[in-house]
Amino acid sequence: MAAGTGVHDRWFTSGRVCLDLVATGAGSGGRERLDRPARLAEWLAASGLVPYGTPLAAVDETWVARFRQLRAVLDRLMASQLGGERAETALDQVNALAAGPPPGLRAVRDRDGALVRVLPAAPACGELLAAVARDAVDLLTDPVARAGLRRCEGDACARLYLDTSRGLRRRWCSSEVCGNRERVARHRRRVRALP
Repeated sequence: MAAGTGVHDRWFTSGRVCLDLVATGAGSGGRERLDRPARLAEWLAASGLVPYGTPLAAVDETWVARFRQLRAVLDRLMASQLGGERAETALDQVNALAAGPPPGLRAVRDRDGALVRVLPAAPACGELLAAVARDAVDLLTDPVARAGLRRCEGDACARLYLDTSRGLRRRWCSSEVCGNRERVARHRRRVRALP
């Protein structure tokens, strides 16, 4: 069982929820982020798939396994897209999930009268998987977004992100983290090369 609360800044934000899911894996330059139901519930809220405060009591190890499976499929599909290859099995799996119904949303007023998003009922795992898969379909079928798909060039980082920079010259998933590491390494090489 898990509750859907968490801290937003613990998670990598690429600009697309499907890429954010891929970034939760150990293959993205870190450790396994979806290692238990509570962490998945935290990610679901942090990613915006469910509004904060949404009851996520049904999240269990089965959900974790299904999200990790989708993550692996998305990673294969995005890698094939970057490599100019075809990953038909991965594409078929994403399409099958995307065909499912996403969770329903409603706009309601909070205590201050502002409109906020809520789910009328606790979401099912398949609904949330469908929402992530649809995001991947949207990304891969949008020529502009697809042209900005990149893999980080930082050492020991393989995160995917969307390059929305002017001129499409962004090299790192995060200038503050991977970019800074590269600049520090470059500086150290220059210092060592001095007489």
